Amino acid sequence: MSFKTFLRHVREGFKNVFRNGWMSVASITSIVVSLLVLGVFILLVLNVNSLADKADSQVQINVHLTLETQKALRDTIQNEIAGMPEVSKVEFISKEQGLAELRKDLGPDADSILEGFDKDNNPLNDAFRVEVVEPTTVPFVAKKIEALNDTHPEKPIYKVKYGQGAIETLFKITRTVRNIGFVFVAGLGLVSMFLISNTIRVTILARRKEIGIMKLVGATNAFIRWPFFVEGALIGLLGSLVTVGVLYAGYTGLNSSMKGDPLMGWSLLPFNDIWMQLCGLLVGLGMLIGIWGSTVSIRKFLKV
Repeated sequence: MSFKTFLRHVREGFKNVFRNGWMSVASITSIVVSLLVLGVFILLVLNVNSLADKADSQVQINVHLTLETQKALRDTIQNEIAGMPEVSKVEFISKEQGLAELRKDLGPDADSILEGFDKDNNPLNDAFRVEVVEPTTVPFVAKKIEALNDTHPEKPIYKVKYGQGAIETLFKITRTVRNIGFVFVAGLGLVSMFLISNTIRVTILARRKEIGIMKLVGATNAFIRWPFFVEGALIGLLGSLVTVGVLYAGYTGLNSSMKGDPLMGWSLLPFNDIWMQLCGLLVGLGMLIGIWGSTVSIRKFLKV
C-alpha cells in the first residue's frame, strides 16, 4: 500500500465518523458507558488494594522482655532479631516510652485509667517493635523470636505479640479482595468488548449497501476494510478520551471532598499516581475494541 493510499483511507475514516452522525454518536456513547463502568471499578480495586497494602505494612511484632533482662542481654537479643533475613527493622521501646505511648493512645481518659502509674511505678516491660520485609511472614518470624529463649538460659523474652488470629484473618481478607477485584475487572472488560462491538456492528449493518456497491465495482477487500479500520479506531479513541475526562473530574472532585471531611480516616490514591496506567489501559482498550468491532463486523459483507 502506498503512502498516498494510506492517507486516503485515513481521510475517509475521519469523514465516515462525521458523515454517519448519530450512528457514530451511538457507538461513542456505548464505548463511554462501558469503559466508564470498567474504569470506576478499576479505580475502586486500586484503592481497595492500596488500603490492603497499608494494612499489611502496618502489621508489627511486639517483643516484650522480662523485668530482669539486663542491657547486655537486651542488646544481644536485638542484634539476633535484626540479623533475621525476614526482619527489616527493630526498634527498642523502653518501658518509659511505652507508658508515654499508652497515655497518648488512651487520650483524655489516660489520667483516670493510668492513675498511680508513673516512671517510678511502671507496670510495663522493655520491648522491641519489629517490622518485617514481607507482612505474611509475621507468624513465622514471631515463632523464630520466641525460639530465642531456647538459646539463652535467662529466658529474656516474656511475650511475643502480633495479633495472632486477627492477622491471619486480615491476610485472608486482603488476598480475597485482590482476587475478586482481578476477576471482576477481567469480566467487565470482556462484557464491555462485546457490548461495544455489537453497537459498532449495528452501525456497519446500516451501511451494508454501500459496502456491497463498492465490492461490485471491483474494490478489493483491503481497500474497503481500511477506512472502517480507521473509523473504528477513531471511535474507540474518542470514546475512551471522554471516559478518562469524566473519570478525572469525578475522581478528583470526590478525593477533594473526602480530604475536607474530618470523619474520613483515609483518602483516595492521588490521580496523578495512576492516571498514566488507567489512561493507557482505557485508550488502548477502546481503540482495540473499535478496530475489532469494525473489522469483524465488515467481514461478512465482503463476501459478495
